This record gives sequence, C-alpha cells and structure tokens, in this order.
Amino acid sequence: MLPEIKHILYATDLDSGAPRVFRYALKLAREHHAGITILHVLEPLGTFAQSLVELHVAHAETERLHEEAREKVRQTIDRRLSELCEAEQCQGADGRELVSEVRVIEGQPAEAILSTANSIKADLIVMGSHRHSALGDALLGGTANKVLHRSEAPVLLVKMNVSATK
Repeated sequence: MLPEIKHILYATDLDSGAPRVFRYALKLAREHHAGITILHVLEPLGTFAQSLVELHVAHAETERLHEEAREKVRQTIDRRLSELCEAEQCQGADGRELVSEVRVIEGQPAEAILSTANSIKADLIVMGSHRHSALGDALLGGTANKVLHRSEAPVLLVKMNVSATK
C-alpha cells in the first residue's frame, strides 16, 4: 500500500529562496489533497546576549518584544503567502486554503521542526537546504542535515538557490 500524504510541514527561514521551496509543498499538497502547516523558528538569544538584555530591559518588556517579533514574522509569512498565491494563481479550494496553520515559535530550529512534525503528525516535511561545504556541515551540522537524519517522517529537501526563483 502506498503511503498517504495528508499533512505537510513546510519549514521556512523566510530567506529569498523560500517561495521556490513553498511551490514544492503547494504542488504536493494539491496532488495529495493535503493540508500544509507553515513553520518558522526564531532562534533564542545566546546565554551571554540574554544576560546583557536582562541587565537593561525588564522581563515583561522582553516578553512584549518577543511577541511583537513573532507577530511581525506571522504578518510577513501571510503577506508572502498572499503574493505567492497571486503569482501562482492558487486562490480557491486548492490554493491558499491548503495552508491550515502558520506557526512561529522560538527554539533551536532542527529540534523545533522535529517536535512540530511529531505533534501535528506530519506525513512529509518540506524544507530548503542551503549550500554548505562538507566540512562546514560536519563541524556545524546544518539544520536540514539534522532534520533529514533524525526525522521519522520523510523529508523533501529543496536546494535553495538565490539566483533561481523557479
């Protein structure tokens, strides 16, 4: 029996190649009559940076600033999604309505993507992959590499090429 794809997690860092990657998620969602959850992960400040912020800004103010940042990202995703749907003529039942949810969360990107994929029971993760050297990935471990090797769900990695927007 062939696997069913009913829910796709599209993880995005919102860089210039994101529309190209989203087109793959949209195409698969259309073909499989699946829903899409869009996920963007905001990385938290490092310990040193956080301690500097706490010296000068009250905790309540910091929380307010974080919420404003999350809302700004949600609005950016919404605007870009609308622009992409207009360009791809994806209005109607098989277009924007395929996006069931937009999540903006804080955390380490790979862990957040894997956790979200598990919590929403994603049948497929679609994400972009930046070009890194083998040494860079070996030393640093790219987010895509971590997700690819630790995910229980299949992962579609779309090469992000800034010069190509197809």
